[in-house]
Amino acid sequence: MSGQYAQDARRSTRLALALAAVGALLAVAGVWWTAREEKESRCAPSAILEPPCGAWWGAYVPYAENGSLKDAVYGFEKKIGRRLDLVYNYHDMSNTERDGVLLTPDERELGRDRMLMLAWESTVWTEPHHRNWTETQLGWRDVAAGKFDAKIIDPGARRIKEYGRTIFFSFDQETDFRTPDAGTPEEFIAAYRHVHDRFEKLGVDNVVWVWTVSGYLGNAALMKSLYPGDAYVDWIGMDQYNYFLCHDSPDWLDFERSQRPSYEWLRANISDTKPYMLSEFSTAPDPARPDRQRDWYRRIPQVAPTLPEVKALVHWNRPVPGDNCDLTVDKGPALEGYRDAGRADYFNQPLPPR
Repeated sequence: MSGQYAQDARRSTRLALALAAVGALLAVAGVWWTAREEKESRCAPSAILEPPCGAWWGAYVPYAENGSLKDAVYGFEKKIGRRLDLVYNYHDMSNTERDGVLLTPDERELGRDRMLMLAWESTVWTEPHHRNWTETQLGWRDVAAGKFDAKIIDPGARRIKEYGRTIFFSFDQETDFRTPDAGTPEEFIAAYRHVHDRFEKLGVDNVVWVWTVSGYLGNAALMKSLYPGDAYVDWIGMDQYNYFLCHDSPDWLDFERSQRPSYEWLRANISDTKPYMLSEFSTAPDPARPDRQRDWYRRIPQVAPTLPEVKALVHWNRPVPGDNCDLTVDKGPALEGYRDAGRADYFNQPLPPR
């Protein structure tokens, strides 16, 4: 009897310990879940998708060789070890299924658990997906006059409205590099406002308007002349890079030096109340010092909070023409640094309800 009693006592002890361990795990899980719910509530984005506790982590990823945007994005996310908050894609006004129809099936699919940003250019591209950067300008004067409303702008607006989920939207991004070919600053403002007002007239209320310039301070006066006005702009975007040898620059600009001057100029001269987006950013390599790319990206989580109005960072993951112009983070030190940066809590914010 004494042996049986000892066995029963040991079983009871083991059971008690197991139950205690389960209870402890449940308590930890409860604390974790409560903390997560508190963060989701405290850090919920605003109506214009501004995250109060950090910044969105996004990218422009060109189409895969098989023509799929989904495959390209999924492959990129596998490399970087996380899902993107925001996927950026570009369209022309050709009205073709290839590039001219907003919200392709792939974009709709990706938008199920990511935010979308669409750039709409008042051009017709010569090759698919703007492959060789050649295009025909439609002209801001004709856009403002309503010449493209019936066949292009209104159908695009209706498709966005039908999509339902809120998207970021930029009309003629990097507009300071489109004049004079597309028209004058006054004509751009008229065209931008016309597109905005057509959307509004058609009841499209799920668009966050991003006015995007290069941020190149050699165009400072021009950028100022292109601003459509606070009533027409929700976010301000800028596209600044560390081009280094890609553009024969003698200076390597770290992340902060590549971004802060333009950010501070825009806040001082355009708006100090709007949220900002690094709507394109990247660094070229230094062939003599490959590790520089890794360090460039790894510094981003320390620098970004010191640019507090920057609420989204969107990586440009495509080479541009020229030597030493691979701006991607597809491999090597660049991938290591970018992957590390994307793990920072600052870039892991609760997405808006889908």
